[in-house]
Amino acid sequence: MKQILGIGNALVDVMTQIDNDQILEKFRLPKGSMTLVDKKKSVEVKNSTVKFKRNLASGGSAANTIYGLSMLHPGSGFIGSIGKDEIGDFFENDMKRAGVRTVLIRRKTITGTAVALISPDSERTFATHLGAAVELGADDLREEYFKPYDILYLEGYLIIDKLLVEKACKLAKDNSMEVALDLASYNVVNAYKADFIDIVDKYVDIIFANEEEARAFTGLHPEPALDKLSGQCDIAIVKTGKEGSLVKRGAEIIRINPLPVDCRDTTGAGDLYAAGFLYGYAKNLSLDICGVIGSILAGNVIELIGARIPENKWPEIREQILSVTKF
Repeated sequence: MKQILGIGNALVDVMTQIDNDQILEKFRLPKGSMTLVDKKKSVEVKNSTVKFKRNLASGGSAANTIYGLSMLHPGSGFIGSIGKDEIGDFFENDMKRAGVRTVLIRRKTITGTAVALISPDSERTFATHLGAAVELGADDLREEYFKPYDILYLEGYLIIDKLLVEKACKLAKDNSMEVALDLASYNVVNAYKADFIDIVDKYVDIIFANEEEARAFTGLHPEPALDKLSGQCDIAIVKTGKEGSLVKRGAEIIRINPLPVDCRDTTGAGDLYAAGFLYGYAKNLSLDICGVIGSILAGNVIELIGARIPENKWPEIREQILSVTKF
């Protein structure tokens, strides 16, 4: 099986169930987006939502994907930056328990947090204070970190530091690795579109996007967006929510149906879809099976609050995957 290395913002998610969207309007947080906030605003959002039910989980987009991958097959790697604090310890221990091989650079800055505000309709909106996560830089990357792996997985949020993304991609290509990229959030794509296009054209083999991200990147609706994306890389995946997902490689187009599930919270759905898809891809399975495994993981996580599937659910998930792969 191919081995996968993820690089992303090492964050701890503060999952918060809100009873209406007034808090989003108060802090000018576009519903369904990820908005970067400073430490002061992060504290204000947390204080304003203290009355709501909440829980903590290690997070960050790429970290969620790598965690899911390691729950299926231990040994995936993750590079990130955290603080010398209890929240940082929480992140590291949670990842290692899943079997992730971590390279975590410790900083004096506090560990980043992502306040995930979950609306009654299950849509999630992030107010993210990157903290120590944003201090990961190109100079932190070493070639030896990449040598054990076959695929590099990057979260699009990293594009705010293009030098970091470009060095990671160059090191990956120098070590004959494929590069997979998730576009992360439509507002990030809108803000850094030119940088995204440059990175995709030069380095990316596999691209993941949801409908809004695909539209931000291409200006097109899902199917024509899929066509355009697939012309810029080997494999393009456009996730279409309740409609499932679309996968294209060359002239091959595959429509993947979603699982019939009771959606409670969409947090982590895209991250876990990528985990399932890449798991299948790393095992050299057909693209339709890769998409089905992605749907299995995404379907399981949206029935829960947060981006973490409890450990006691994974045996059932492995059985679901076995039923479609027959190996």
